[in-house]
Amino acid sequence: MLNKVLTGVLFLILATSCVSSKVYNDLQSKYDALKNQKDDFETENHELKSANNQLENNLNTLQKQYDEVLAERNQLKQDYEAAKSNLANLEASYNALEKNSSAAIAENSEKNRALLKQLEEKEKALAAESARLETLKQQLEARSKRVVELESLIASKDAAMKDLKDAISRALLDFEGKGLTVEQRNGKVYVSMENKLLFQSGSWAVNANGRKAVQQLGNVLAQNPDIDVLIEGHTDNVPYGGNGALKDNWDLSTKRATAIVQILQENKQINPANLTAAGKGEFLPVASNDTSEGKAKNRRIEVVLTPKLDEVTKLLNDI
Repeated sequence: MLNKVLTGVLFLILATSCVSSKVYNDLQSKYDALKNQKDDFETENHELKSANNQLENNLNTLQKQYDEVLAERNQLKQDYEAAKSNLANLEASYNALEKNSSAAIAENSEKNRALLKQLEEKEKALAAESARLETLKQQLEARSKRVVELESLIASKDAAMKDLKDAISRALLDFEGKGLTVEQRNGKVYVSMENKLLFQSGSWAVNANGRKAVQQLGNVLAQNPDIDVLIEGHTDNVPYGGNGALKDNWDLSTKRATAIVQILQENKQINPANLTAAGKGEFLPVASNDTSEGKAKNRRIEVVLTPKLDEVTKLLNDI
């Protein structure tokens, strides 16, 4: 628009060439001033456009940043709402869990008290059982000690009986093989004397040879006062046919056992309380009665020597 004004002024000047130089100069000055003003306006306009462009760019940048911040805010809002919802769910779950936990804790506490009570009872029972086991251990040790003592005593008794058996064998050596045998078994010594060494058939009177054997046996027994002496009379199965007070083989076997006891009693060093007479008749044979040899073996006196077992019995009672 300014260009149009200047052009119009110039045109008027040219059209009025008859205008004075002074007017021309004035107009020229005005023109120059207006031109300079135009240049200033153009420069200012350019600067304003540049500033406007810069502002538009800044605005676009700010708009972009705003959009990004707005999107971020919306995302944060969504996250907040989701977190808020999760928090509400967690609080509800926590409240439910706390409620259930309280009941569970109370129930567990009751169970724990019951278990503690059971544990205390078991501890008491264990202590009592431990005490009982300790007592049993002491008793077992004491019994083991007595068993060792018993074994030692039995071994001593066996050794003593062996020595006794050997002493009797030496004392009766002259009679072995003549119807007399000496053996040791089951902790006892058995002296077996067939009737041919001692008696006539059907008689209970001891002959001289038999009396000598019994007396020599008595000499050994006198040196062993801790021995119980059982004298057993035995017969074969032939019925007793003699006369007098005897009725049968049982009477005869008893009478013969008593006759041996009477000879042993002649030795005053033998305690009569250690002597026992017993009649067994034909009821404990050692051989068959179908042969004469078997019958001869069955007709016998057996002297059973047993060690006194008072100490053994005492130890057995203590075990």
